[in-house]
Parts: sequence; C-alpha cells; structure tokens
Amino acid sequence: MRRLLTSDFDVLDSSLDLHPQVALRPEPFGALAYHFDTRKLVFLKHPDVVRVVQSLADHDTVAATLAACDIDEQRWPSFDKALTSLYESDMLYDRA
Repeated sequence: MRRLLTSDFDVLDSSLDLHPQVALRPEPFGALAYHFDTRKLVFLKHPDVVRVVQSLADHDTVAATLAACDIDEQRWPSFDKALTSLYESDMLYDRA
C-alpha cells in the first residue's frame, strides 16, 4: 500500500488518501487522526489541512485537491510538508 519516499517523490503529483485504518476526530484547532493498527495519534493543526485530507479521495492528485479546496498556491509548500509527514507516519497512503 505504501511506496518508499525518494528524493524525487513529489507529494503534489501523488494520489494520496486517508488510510482506511485512520479515523479523524474534529477538534477546535483542526482534528485528531488516530491509526487503529499502529496506535499513532497525530494532530492536524489547521482546519484547512483537515479539509484537504478529507477531500483527497475526490481528486486525482494532491495538487488537484489543493486547487479544489481553494488553497492559495503560496501555501502549497506548507501543505506539501504536512502531507508528506502524514504519509510518512502511515496516516495517508498512495492510491497508485
């Protein structure tokens, strides 16, 4: 389900989705993501990140998701970093 990150891995061109074993719990700051298999708990610290994560399945790529969620392109590098971190912690997986 997961591919190894390489130096040429580009999250924006990836087809990511929330892992089936992850549940999101809304919180005032964003959400808590809990992975039932690994028992990891991750804080999604901004409502925009939550909205993007919840919309990933509806779009072909992360970039398409960011555009559909009206995320300003100047903010995309921070989303790239956040989503890469979620991917590396198995909260997200590559649908490809």
